[in-house]
Amino acid sequence: MSETKTLLANCSFCARPNTEVGKLVAGPGVYICDTCVGLCNAVLADTPSGPPRPLPWQGDMTLDALLAMLPGYAAAGEQVERNLTECVRRARALGATWARIGEALGMTRQSAWERFSGEE
Repeated sequence: MSETKTLLANCSFCARPNTEVGKLVAGPGVYICDTCVGLCNAVLADTPSGPPRPLPWQGDMTLDALLAMLPGYAAAGEQVERNLTECVRRARALGATWARIGEALGMTRQSAWERFSGEE
């Protein structure tokens, strides 16, 4: 009898859903799958000599390669935004004021309310 997994989140690095990976580890608004953890371990074990490698968009990428990366970045950003919004909603349900939420996020009370209240 096979167990069906419920879709909870996607890996913030490879964008694969938890239903397609062995394990998905949660961080503050981000997730990483077991495959990406393995890749990270391999990268960390290979101690490079010389200057650090540039970020992908700082190196010699073709326009097509750079554009191909954009959907993954957008999906990761959307996931983080959803998690942040849910966290703010939970804080409000627990009695946090907009002033305290704004302070925690480094913004004004008004900015926090405008971004997360859902009111226009």
